Amino acid sequence: MAKVIMYATATCPYCIRAEALLAQRGVTELEKIRVDLEPEERQAMMQRTGRHTVPQIFIGERHIGGCDDLLALDASGGLVPLLNADHS
Repeated sequence: MAKVIMYATATCPYCIRAEALLAQRGVTELEKIRVDLEPEERQAMMQRTGRHTVPQIFIGERHIGGCDDLLALDASGGLVPLLNADHS
């Protein structure tokens, strides 16, 4: 399974929804970077993505975007193949 990284905060409902969807699709290891606990990580996220809102989700090295982007990818049938792709 591909490595999944999510920039998030503890109380963000979109972060919680995105995490739940990833779990439903078989993601058991999610690297969650808490930008509410580590403000310097928010700066890193903004430089990496050009966005300032959470969640920001990466599968492998691919930037998926936020929760709506993740939901759209899943609805189009693209999420599971991306999660199962070899990203090594």
